[in-house]
Amino acid sequence: MASKTPDQVDKYVGARIRMRRRMLGMSQENLGDALGLTYQQVQKYEKGTNRVGAGRLQHIASILQVPPTFFFEGAPIARGEKRVGAGAPVPAYLSEFVSSADGLALVKAFIRITKPRLRRHIVDFVKQIGPDKD
Repeated sequence: MASKTPDQVDKYVGARIRMRRRMLGMSQENLGDALGLTYQQVQKYEKGTNRVGAGRLQHIASILQVPPTFFFEGAPIARGEKRVGAGAPVPAYLSEFVSSADGLALVKAFIRITKPRLRRHIVDFVKQIGPDKD
């Protein structure tokens, strides 16, 4: 029996669940408790290992205080499909970064910086210390 790999959309939806949960400062255990699940099940949803059903996604959206469409904003599209609406795709690396604890902390701290010149200096500094890719 072949092992089933997560679908890219399932992974994306899971990453969006993780991102929003972290934005609210909620643990996997707290979300699991609110859903009547274990934190391990929440982990599987967030990794895309287990697919989230429509009713469960609606419940998660309610708990995380977002519309269900939030989890699909910028989702990858399959070959032959067309994007409906104005939503531009979000690169996977960006979604993964914002879903990480460090990425979310960095974004939150950066947003609190009100001086545009200081923001530009920080971006320039990060570019200097990072790899030579642009």
